[in-house]
Amino acid sequence: MRRLAASLAVVGLLLPTQTAMAHHAPPASTVTYTTSDEVISNQERGFYHHAETHYYADNSGYVPLDVTKLRNFRTQEHITQILRLFYLEKFSKQDVIDKHYLDLMQADFNTARAAGVKMIVRFAYALPGDGWPPPTPYGDAPVARVVKQIKQLTPILRKNADMIAVVQSGFVGLWGEGYYTDYFSNPADPSQVSDQNWADRKAVIDALLQALPKDKMVQVRTPYMKQRMYGVPTGTAGGLTAQQAYNGSAVARIGQHNDCFLASPDDFGTYLSDPIQLDKDFVAQDTNYVPEGGETCGVDAPRSEWPSASAEMAALHFSFLNIEYHPDVLASWGDNINIAKQKLGYRFALTQSTVSQSHGKAQVGVKIRNDGWAAPYNPRQVQLVFQNSKHTYRVNVPADPRRWGAGQTVSLNWSVKLPKGKYKVLLNIADPKLQSQAHLPGSTETYNAVYAVQLANNGTWQSSTGYNDLQQTVTIG
Repeated sequence: MRRLAASLAVVGLLLPTQTAMAHHAPPASTVTYTTSDEVISNQERGFYHHAETHYYADNSGYVPLDVTKLRNFRTQEHITQILRLFYLEKFSKQDVIDKHYLDLMQADFNTARAAGVKMIVRFAYALPGDGWPPPTPYGDAPVARVVKQIKQLTPILRKNADMIAVVQSGFVGLWGEGYYTDYFSNPADPSQVSDQNWADRKAVIDALLQALPKDKMVQVRTPYMKQRMYGVPTGTAGGLTAQQAYNGSAVARIGQHNDCFLASPDDFGTYLSDPIQLDKDFVAQDTNYVPEGGETCGVDAPRSEWPSASAEMAALHFSFLNIEYHPDVLASWGDNINIAKQKLGYRFALTQSTVSQSHGKAQVGVKIRNDGWAAPYNPRQVQLVFQNSKHTYRVNVPADPRRWGAGQTVSLNWSVKLPKGKYKVLLNIADPKLQSQAHLPGSTETYNAVYAVQLANNGTWQSSTGYNDLQQTVTIG
């Protein structure tokens, strides 16, 4: 480890102004890549499995996660995430969350870490009782209690932020979806939401944003929730711009989850604008930079069939979808389900690389195309890796994969000073919190290999390290 640190100290990244000083470079080596159509187990994208757990007044109901089951999701189904829905039934009536519950939550995060998967996290207090519409009281908690409990959850959320893909706003209403609620709208007519109700809802979102690290995002159930609480209009004009993206503001950290996707013309009240297309235009613009995901919830042919469904998922930049629900909708897609497995979220593929050397510096250029429906919504650390029999140098290079938008090809060029030697050249698109070459508990896999991005190319992936081999060498000196 000490030798690696010393080696890394002599490797320097040259900024573009320095790159221009290199003259008379020898001919470059150019490689063109073929793309793969395999389903890849990349993180924070694709289908997810639903995994809810409960905690009733008598302390029963909590079902811990199972490491073998989660690992099989990833290795056998290429599913790298679960929706962990933490029901807090007992705590709707008391301010303090039991330490035992927090310990159970921590054990779940430990299990996810050992399995190599991440969680989409949501908290809720209540499920519907018998009958429809569901009878009152619904069973959620008042705003003061919710905010107190978010503060109690803050340490565990921050400690385990590396295992969290995104947090859904939750807490309010049945399933945490914000509609059937005792305290945040009129219980007798949930469509009636007062100004005070909206202020209370915003207090919950603000508390969640405060609880999470600045680079973590929250999803709200409908576009109008974000528009109403944070004062942005619907339509394309209300969506985030490239300049606003990732600036740490509330609007830059709030996406949407559509849990009635494709079920009716307005997705059962998901879209409230007139015409509906305005809200869809808002989501289409916003989700260039914030996450969209959810689940289908009922057949509505032809809209829920593949041609329409795939066009909407592409337009709205879907990153994830429930593999379990609605089964009839997913079954109607037939073999096209494999296309959804490929295209949900990001899917990066190398098209070309160019490598040369000049005055002790490696000049590396790559072109990468995003064949997925969305860009990553969490930060990634891009590194050039130079390997030979004696050394491996990992060099952080300036690039932000969150800005490699769907359908775009990016051209990236870097200049790196290296010690003399001949090196293989590789690319690492790492999870900045999980770059370690240490092994997952109980597994031969390393964290970087499991959480780094595998490019959709033939013959480039190093499964043992998590690096993508550019199939290039460079000789310095």
